[in-house]
Amino acid sequence: MKINIFVEDLLFLKYIGCSTAAKTLYRQLSMMPGVEISWNSKSSDFDVVHYHSFGPLSLLNRNYSRGVKVLTAHSTPRVNYGNLAFSRTINSYYPHVYRKFDHIINISVPCQREIKAMLPDKSATLIPNGIDRELFKPDPDKRKRFREKFNIGEDEKVVLTVAQQTPRKGIYDFLELSKKHPEIKWVWVGGFPYGLFSSDYFNIKNMKKKCGNNVIFTGFIPDIIEAYSGADLFLMPSYAETFGLVILEALSCGLPVVARDIPEFREIFHEGVHFFRDADDASLILDDDDSLKQSSIAAHAYTEQFDIKRIASMHYDLYRRLIEK
Repeated sequence: MKINIFVEDLLFLKYIGCSTAAKTLYRQLSMMPGVEISWNSKSSDFDVVHYHSFGPLSLLNRNYSRGVKVLTAHSTPRVNYGNLAFSRTINSYYPHVYRKFDHIINISVPCQREIKAMLPDKSATLIPNGIDRELFKPDPDKRKRFREKFNIGEDEKVVLTVAQQTPRKGIYDFLELSKKHPEIKWVWVGGFPYGLFSSDYFNIKNMKKKCGNNVIFTGFIPDIIEAYSGADLFLMPSYAETFGLVILEALSCGLPVVARDIPEFREIFHEGVHFFRDADDASLILDDDDSLKQSSIAAHAYTEQFDIKRIASMHYDLYRRLIEK
């Protein structure tokens, strides 16, 4: 089976979740027998071309590539609000673009519902994101290196968030919590991948200047395992997601996770994380060290259902069914 994995990972786009998910899937499929796999190939001779983005390069490739064209719905209209400027205009293109692909892969039940409401007759399958559980593990040396780099003492409690700096990702709640808990180090990994097109770009930059000394914005980190290893707890205050891959990464690294109580997180992670409704609710969870410790013990084992070996097999089976139609 000849497969081309295609994602627009140029410049800042290589740091967003769809690129991470695509690379993880690509690496695992490349180890499977009977698979001849390419990455962003310009050739047209494939049985399946699996797209993880739908920008101009993807649409151009779709026009001349042969084989079945599959798109994973990493992005849907719902998650653009509070994330991108001009989101209403951008969202109007989704139905037209999604119709151009032969099959859609939904990565969560909420994502599936949204695509179904937008395109009720579209051929689609539910396959969640996967994670390399052998890669995402806590590393004591990386923990030490991360804390030394950012002048964090070993006895200091560190709360980590990995996300774009946008309202949709909950950055305002993160900043509010940092004021409520000056005794905690608050670390945000990630920046503005869409630059000036990020929602509230200038307001957020201004608020960051007023943060306390207990807040650290690292920007992009080449080895994200260092950040997960260096933290004691993972906070995901996002208001909307199609999946939440960073939660999976944090859990695999043994971190207890405190996530906003939204339907997508409830339906995907169930009892694997602690849910909060507002900043006061989150504060109570942050102070419950015993409960967080118990969650940490079970965190890595919980991710077994999302192991990339299993998820890659699900993709392979789908490709085969689509080719044989």
